[in-house]
Amino acid sequence: MENFELAIPGTITEAISLLPEQWDDSGGRSSTLLAGGQDLLTVLKEGLMQPERLVHLRGIKGLNGIEVAPDGSIRLGAMVKISALAESGAVQAAAPALAEAALSVGSPQIRNQGTLGGNLCQRPRCWYFRNSDAPCLKKGGLECFAYGGKNKYNAILGGGPSYIVHPSDLAPVLVMMGAVLVCHSPRGERRIDLADFYTSPADGDVTRENVLEADEIISMVEVPQSPEGMSTVYMKAQERGSFDFALSAVALGLRVKAGVITECRLVLGSVAPTPWRCSAAEGFAVGRDNDEAAWAEIAEIALADAEPLSENGYKV
Repeated sequence: MENFELAIPGTITEAISLLPEQWDDSGGRSSTLLAGGQDLLTVLKEGLMQPERLVHLRGIKGLNGIEVAPDGSIRLGAMVKISALAESGAVQAAAPALAEAALSVGSPQIRNQGTLGGNLCQRPRCWYFRNSDAPCLKKGGLECFAYGGKNKYNAILGGGPSYIVHPSDLAPVLVMMGAVLVCHSPRGERRIDLADFYTSPADGDVTRENVLEADEIISMVEVPQSPEGMSTVYMKAQERGSFDFALSAVALGLRVKAGVITECRLVLGSVAPTPWRCSAAEGFAVGRDNDEAAWAEIAEIALADAEPLSENGYKV
């Protein structure tokens, strides 16, 4: 790891002033934001980025709050610890699936250090991307080595030309709930639907995973109140115990009346470069009986476009 300067600004304005105007050619920047550091410090140790300065957000007041608004929505500061999300009575009552997802993240030590904003912005965990000696497509090379190589953990949906997966547990739930990011830059405040925040390698810039600008900071995540009668859940499959990343995951929001599905929100995690919204399956579900036969059909539609690689067909 190269030496770097550590800056701890006291305001968002000061923090923004320490960031560059543009991303560099490798998708990095001369100054990089530091939140909990659970992913970033690993990226630095792996030699994937070598910023000259880390801008730590811990000195900015007001970024670690959990607030339930009068309309029932929840305002979550970007620096809220993942453990606080899991343990918050307000989150458990208003967004139980989000609390479940937060509790599923890593170990207690990681949850106590990791933050909401950092979890949403973490980098993918492909073998080749994380290997500093592998000049893969994701790092500006000419080939996605996972396509014909070791791809047990890679994408089965929306893959190509790079087959990364987004590893966040919180993102699928927040997409399912219609969360909005509040961001700040020299150009002022910008609100971004989380569903529109993530980018796919097929969108053009394979080195990027989201639309955040180099001089932009996420300050808050706003989560709308769930519709009356909607139940939510988050489930994940893991390889090694309870501390591991998801092999595959699902965030589900469901409303049922008289045994019939009236609304369905279905987002898959760890199977695509972005949180994967199953729009066709959602539409098909409405009006169906809430029974095993209907869910077998819903599942088939949700995975109809899956294209497993040589080692990850189990994800289907």
